[in-house]
Amino acid sequence: MIDPILSIEGLSVEFGASRVVDNLSYSVEAGRTLAIVGESGSGKSVTALSIMRLADMAGARFAGGKILFQSSNGPVDLLALSQDQMRSIRGKEIAMIFQEPMTSLNPVFSIGDQISEALILHERLTGAQALEAAAELLAKVRLPDPKGQLKRYPHQLSGGMRQRVMIAMALACKPKLLIADEPTTALDVTIQAQILAILRDLQKEFGIGVIFITHDMGVVAEMADDVVVMRNGRKVEEGDVRTIFAKPVQPYTKALLAAVPKLGAMQGKDLPLRTPLTAATDDGVTTAAEEERIQDTAREDAAPLLEVRDLVVRFDVKRGLFGGVSHRVHAVEKVGFTIYPGETLALVGESGSGKSTIGRTIQQLQAATSGTISFRGRQLTDLNKAERHALRQKIQYIFQDPFESLDPRKTAGFSIAEPILTHRLMSAADAKRKVHELLERVGLTAAHAGRYPHEFSGGQRQRVCIARALACDPELIVADESLSALDVSIQAQIINLMMDLQAERGLAYLFISHDMAVVEKISHRVAVLYLGQIVELGRRRQVFETPAHSYTKRLLSAVPVADPTVRRDTPVPTGEIPSPLRPVGDEPAIVTMSEIEAGHFVAG
Repeated sequence: MIDPILSIEGLSVEFGASRVVDNLSYSVEAGRTLAIVGESGSGKSVTALSIMRLADMAGARFAGGKILFQSSNGPVDLLALSQDQMRSIRGKEIAMIFQEPMTSLNPVFSIGDQISEALILHERLTGAQALEAAAELLAKVRLPDPKGQLKRYPHQLSGGMRQRVMIAMALACKPKLLIADEPTTALDVTIQAQILAILRDLQKEFGIGVIFITHDMGVVAEMADDVVVMRNGRKVEEGDVRTIFAKPVQPYTKALLAAVPKLGAMQGKDLPLRTPLTAATDDGVTTAAEEERIQDTAREDAAPLLEVRDLVVRFDVKRGLFGGVSHRVHAVEKVGFTIYPGETLALVGESGSGKSTIGRTIQQLQAATSGTISFRGRQLTDLNKAERHALRQKIQYIFQDPFESLDPRKTAGFSIAEPILTHRLMSAADAKRKVHELLERVGLTAAHAGRYPHEFSGGQRQRVCIARALACDPELIVADESLSALDVSIQAQIINLMMDLQAERGLAYLFISHDMAVVEKISHRVAVLYLGQIVELGRRRQVFETPAHSYTKRLLSAVPVADPTVRRDTPVPTGEIPSPLRPVGDEPAIVTMSEIEAGHFVAG
């Protein structure tokens, strides 16, 4: 037997009177990956923060147990070390990739400064050497123009790009133990596949032990050697990955695996399908007493709810001695599509392909360079101030990063009630009842209304954001990676909730996502974006079962399969990384679409 690099023995963690981790034990060996899975709020991230001794900063009390780590200076109990002693280990020997990159990156320092800091502190490099090493790290995690990215700030990057910066920072000092807390949540499937391949290669090369916290069972099947299943702060099952997937013992593990959306499960079906939920009880797994329902809600015979025509969005980049505009980011180029009442149109594509920019432009959070957006037949540019304000009630947005989109000084109840009161839809007393009802519908309780954002887990915060979007009965919801922070069981609940609301109210969704299995389950039509342009558009069955564009095929082949016996060897692409950043005057070629069958368009 190899001595484990990390052993947790009987760990119990409390916040005030609440015990969030209870008598937890597991170990991690060098060169092996331990995946920790479980619902949001099960104590996965608190355990990781306890290993880093960062839980102390949030007021955690260690009620019992040990965390034994094989450091360069011999075995130590991390719980017995002072914060000063932990600083020599944290970042150097134990590194962590955090769940929400925007809250983990310092907004006032450039990307280059933040990656260089660890290299200068732990590796004793000079500033110039550290910047050079930082650029190499950014290239390893497949960021376009790595040297140019060093000068940029976190707010100038997309969610997926920020997550890749976090991964580069964590790998900077080649740690002995890497804790990855939902490291691929914000990444599209192609970049996720590359990052997982990079992590595997570095693990083999340096013998890194990895703790992989995730709710993506496909990633667990692909990456993990061993699995720990947690629920309510306790370990409910542990074993090697093949045994856990093939012969789970506990009802909770069975329910967790049953909730995983599987790519290809919708084969042969023309429309989305609402399926019954599977839940774990103490005596076994139960399926909710409800029938499957075909989501035949799209009213294509009606006038379009939303029409986007020749939309162009560009961002000027100032460079050079006098700060003149030398480059432009061509985020969106000549994009056009329609959404009908009751329809779900999914936008898929790599991080930085323009998905979120399109959503933000529709919500009037971003000005268009050219093109038109019409809602119920009226162009947004023709609306007066009062009409624009009213339109924000009809179009709601669920943001990608829930922590960034909730006011840290306001309770969840206030955030959900705010749009109701702003648009004067009901009295304060009625709004309070509505808030409690919405919290219940998204899997929380009325008691959560009094909590602040920092008191929720990542998945719980996203549920609050979904409840807020539903508060003022919109007609169109732009859901920007709205399910990416949710574990599979809650994700299944939210998918069914979105489908129920669509059936009840005729809601339309612009569903921006990189989770192809969820897109297959929920969408009526799919638009595939590449470098700001749509390269394939068609009904969900057409795009998933008969993909015609090479990029669509690449996206689908990169989806991890929730089966540990099917391990794919993903090659890391080489060569120039495509970038939407171009010098002024260097316009991208606009693709032309041709209809290969009724409703199925592909770029030639």
